[in-house]
Amino acid sequence: MRVYARILAAGFRTQSRYLPAAFAGLLANATFGLLKSGILLTLVDDGGGELDGYTAGTMAAYVWLSQGLLGSVNIWSLPSSAERIKSGDIAVDFLRPADVQLASIADDVGRGLFALIPRGLPSVGVGVLLVGMAMPAQVLPYALGAVSLALGITLSHALAYLLGTAGFWLVEVRGLQVLYMGVAGLLTGLITPVWLFPGWLEAIAVATPFPAVMMYPIDVLSGRTTGTDALWLLAVQAGWLALALAAGQVATRLGRRTLEVQGG
Repeated sequence: MRVYARILAAGFRTQSRYLPAAFAGLLANATFGLLKSGILLTLVDDGGGELDGYTAGTMAAYVWLSQGLLGSVNIWSLPSSAERIKSGDIAVDFLRPADVQLASIADDVGRGLFALIPRGLPSVGVGVLLVGMAMPAQVLPYALGAVSLALGITLSHALAYLLGTAGFWLVEVRGLQVLYMGVAGLLTGLITPVWLFPGWLEAIAVATPFPAVMMYPIDVLSGRTTGTDALWLLAVQAGWLALALAAGQVATRLGRRTLEVQGG
């Protein structure tokens, strides 16, 4: 585990070199956050001040926490391991004394954790100053929220890694990537809270790992879900993470058997 902790730290340091890009991402987060909050807060107001349990304050918390997570969770792009599979460089990784899957995820998680500093926290600050957010006054939701946040970030990168392993069998995986972006963008709760979906779509969403990436951490951190319900969401996140890691291990081992690299 010490090796992967060092890889995570290296990913954190690497991402810290791209501060201009991080601040550009913050500007985008703030811009789209204001648009998103304007739309959703209007819906709450039209609903008489409440929309399926969301007040103006809790809806604002959802908007700005989700915007703050955009730089840390991966629902948009393939990991670097996908390009290494395509180029054949993954063969070199298989020779190293570290698990290919865990090393890739650790690096990406380190990058995601750093993004919380220049993008995540300031995005939440924008929400607090300009819109107003209903956040818990107790310490426990923040402690549980930090655990849920770490699980959600790690799960997002584990799922992205699993998607990238399709490159062992496909010449091009960008089509899968585009499909994944659309499905994940909807079912994670990025566009609107999962709990506002029609019943049938909500049932589909909670049967997938996607709400565990973003929706559950937001609910726990904002205090919308507390007590044993919050612990249950953490357990669900941990379960999905274990399944994603196991599936990634199986895909990597099967892919290694079919890998052919030419050149020299």
